[in-house]
Amino acid sequence: MKANEIRNLSMEELNKKLADLKEEFFNLRFQKATGQLANPISIRDIKKDIARVKTVIKEQELAAANK
Repeated sequence: MKANEIRNLSMEELNKKLADLKEEFFNLRFQKATGQLANPISIRDIKKDIARVKTVIKEQELAAANK
C-alpha cells in the first residue's frame, strides 16, 4: 500500500486499517511459529504498512492540533 493511498483515508478508516493490519500481522507471526508460513517476506511488508499507517495518523493528529 502506498503512502498516498493511505493519506486519502479518513481517520476512522485509518484506525480500521491499522486494526486489520495488526490482526494480519498476528496471524502471520502465528503461522511462522507453527511453520506454516509460505512467504516470510510478507511479515516485513505488513510491518512496513503498519508503520505507514501510524505515520499518517500522527501527521493528521499534528495537523489538527496546529489548526
